[in-house]
Amino acid sequence: MNQDFPFLNDDFEEIRDLLQQFENLKSGQSHSFLDEDSFELIIDYYDEHDELPNAMQAAELAIEQFPYSSTLLLKKANLLIESKKYQEAMELLEKAAILDSTDINLYILQTDVYLAMNQHQKAAALLEEQISVFDGEDKTELLLELADVYDDCEEFDKVFECLKLTLEHAPNNEEALHKICFWTEFTGRNEESIRLHTSIINEHPYNQLAWFNLGTAYQGLKLYEKAIDAYQYAIVIDEKFDYAYRNMGDAYIRLRKYADAIDVLKKHLEIAKPEDVIYEAIGHCYDRQKKYTQARYYYRKASHLSPSNDKLYYKIGAAYIMENNWENAIKSILSAIKINKNNAEYLMALGNCYMELDRNKEALIHLLAAVRLRPSSANTWLEFIAGLYRSGFYEEAMTQLEAAIRKVGQKPVFLYCKAAISIATGQHKEGLLLLENALQESPKYLKKMLVIDPTLLQYPGVLELVSKYKPVRKRKK
Repeated sequence: MNQDFPFLNDDFEEIRDLLQQFENLKSGQSHSFLDEDSFELIIDYYDEHDELPNAMQAAELAIEQFPYSSTLLLKKANLLIESKKYQEAMELLEKAAILDSTDINLYILQTDVYLAMNQHQKAAALLEEQISVFDGEDKTELLLELADVYDDCEEFDKVFECLKLTLEHAPNNEEALHKICFWTEFTGRNEESIRLHTSIINEHPYNQLAWFNLGTAYQGLKLYEKAIDAYQYAIVIDEKFDYAYRNMGDAYIRLRKYADAIDVLKKHLEIAKPEDVIYEAIGHCYDRQKKYTQARYYYRKASHLSPSNDKLYYKIGAAYIMENNWENAIKSILSAIKINKNNAEYLMALGNCYMELDRNKEALIHLLAAVRLRPSSANTWLEFIAGLYRSGFYEEAMTQLEAAIRKVGQKPVFLYCKAAISIATGQHKEGLLLLENALQESPKYLKKMLVIDPTLLQYPGVLELVSKYKPVRKRKK
């Protein structure tokens, strides 16, 4: 028995007595009279406990005693729908409509039958007709039902329009407010959402969901500062509105205001269940601030909640790379590769770490594996060719460069590679000619060549040629 809530004991005793009376009725034993309300309770009990045969038997006995009860007819119709007996259900609903056409459950059940029979247009037409008849909460419920019908038949703009009508009728309806937030983003109708929610806020300034939806609409238009203002109003009204903190954090990140993003995301962690995406976002903010120790701390917290997320281990490794901590970077990147063996980016990063530690053979193995995974990527080929060059395998570097050109076409950066290899192998005249062609064609790629080999500037004629094509910066007025 329930000691904390004694009234629950009374409810249990009542339904137990009703069920016993119903059993007596079925077996023909003496029994006390069961009124219409009692039958409704018995039917609901069996239905909620998935005892459909007993629920159906109770409904049939109830209708025998109360043949003009539209409520009992609706109860039985609902059970027939659950049993997928749609035609019988519709016939019963038509009888119920004659007795009482003012119960919206009648139209909701008819809608369920039409949807189950894949007759979406009939369902929509029925609800559209009745929406003009009903008012108040009933109208709201029918509008929400119509929105679900449009969702089922994939008329998504009509879903938005229906939810908009719902909120114009009932501006504080939480279900509609929650749903329209999703459908605004899905349909991209942010301007309409802004007008709608501004109107709601003008009449109901303490509606935190309306402020939140206004923020998401501004965010959808990339008006991040206005979005933040709206979210701040939402959390003033409800300081534990976790999704407002989450979205505000994203808006601050978009504005590159990483310190502000960290503050609001940490607030989210205080009031909501920890999530890997929140920890990862905080890690990203510290990463952008070049605070790599803190970044790794939050990436690790994210990885504890999502241990199969290879990207998190890679991000930890990348943070080590930024500090030239190659050994620890390798450990983290290997953890990422253990989960996802077919990621060329991971293999390239690992290869470059090995290269920094002069473990060139291991480096080249991984860089070649990256090329095999992504043979149509010029950047992947460039990393492999750079590895060969830095290892002193100039002839092989040239061979692979020609293979890269055959595979992905002549890219400006490949011209720089060819110039670098030619200069490094003593073919100065040819190398300088190639370099001049590259500088004429795409001067911005010069820095990639210098990453491969910064000492190239020390070769005769190279610095002079680079200076000749160095872009002249415009003076600020």
